[in-house]
Amino acid sequence: MKNTPAILATAFLAMFSFAKADPLKVGDKAPEVAGVTETGASLNLADVYKQQAYTLVYFYPRAGTSGCTKQGCSLRDSYGELTRKGVAVVGVSTDTVAAQAKFKEAQHFPFTLIADTDRTVINAFGVPTHEIPVIGTIASRQAFLIKDGKVVWADYKASTTQQAADVLKVLAAQGG
Repeated sequence: MKNTPAILATAFLAMFSFAKADPLKVGDKAPEVAGVTETGASLNLADVYKQQAYTLVYFYPRAGTSGCTKQGCSLRDSYGELTRKGVAVVGVSTDTVAAQAKFKEAQHFPFTLIADTDRTVINAFGVPTHEIPVIGTIASRQAFLIKDGKVVWADYKASTTQQAADVLKVLAAQGG
């Protein structure tokens, strides 16, 4: 009976190691989860999927950092072309509502940012996270293009400066 606490602790940890979703792949059903936007409002991604032909859900580590700013600005600078092709853009990170609002305002992003502090959206998409000392948990840089509620493109090593160009190439290949 000496080992009972150790066995229980191991079983408890094992339960949580399987709680995270597998990474989404092309053809998978897109998660119908809700997140909190930079305004503090709830946004159900299932509703966004229905509003446009495509939805790009992109994940980034930290608002305001150079790579994340470049990635967002790539999408901002091509936003007109993306929306003409029927793409709704949603950015997601573990940042707070206030940090997302500040990031959006500073960079003049015309799209929604989700403050996924509890990692509901991140986990639903199966995006890996990393613990960084002093900073906390951050999401990996990934992007998913969704059409008709299904993932049609998954970018597991999303570009910082070429994110929009990558999406536009996929759309062109799909006839969009």
